[in-house]
Amino acid sequence: MSFLFGSRSSKTFKPKKNIPEGSHQYELLKHAEATLGSGNLRMAVMLPDGEDLNEWVAVNTVDFFNQINMLYGTITDFCTEESCPVMSAGPKPIRSDSLVLKAALSHPRYEYHWADGTNIKKPIKCSAPKYIDYLMTWVQDQLDDETLFPSKIGVPFPKNFMSVAKTILKRLFRVYAHIYHQHFDPVIQLQEEAHLNTSFKHFIFFVQEFNLIDRRELAPLQELIEKLTSKDR
Repeated sequence: MSFLFGSRSSKTFKPKKNIPEGSHQYELLKHAEATLGSGNLRMAVMLPDGEDLNEWVAVNTVDFFNQINMLYGTITDFCTEESCPVMSAGPKPIRSDSLVLKAALSHPRYEYHWADGTNIKKPIKCSAPKYIDYLMTWVQDQLDDETLFPSKIGVPFPKNFMSVAKTILKRLFRVYAHIYHQHFDPVIQLQEEAHLNTSFKHFIFFVQEFNLIDRRELAPLQELIEKLTSKDR
């Protein structure tokens, strides 16, 4: 259970990723929980004194996966092959090969095609539920890989860790973008709006603090980002 959501019972889209109790990463998670409780998200995302940046990014990446896992789990009944035949964030359909922006009046649409470089090397166009299933399964595989996300004390992070973490966070952002653009009405009906906004604000403060996602990738929610973060500058 993500610390952001306390003990709320909620179905998850994928099995939750647990950080082993008693590990240093678990202690970091508890530190983050305590700092988040202060209500100051800007301070909550800062690297604690004396801690390793890779480990801090790893702990928070796992937690964001769990948060998004729960948030998307609440609206899966509304995200179907019929309602979302393409994975997008925005109003009007366009043709594209990957992440493509095309002006559609003042509100462009962003369309995402899936490729993981291993099982699916050439980007494929697929429905949002299929894309998010691919995405969350891929993230889960990265988090479960002890060579990428070591949980044991003394085991070093690989040299490509930050690059992998950035790709994970970039892709997790796309789930937020899809939920906000295509499923915000159900979120409101389910009274999940405050949870979604708090989770996303936490996510954005974190990736901004460590420059983990290119600004162009954040464009689908740029207006919302500015609104959520303007009070905390």
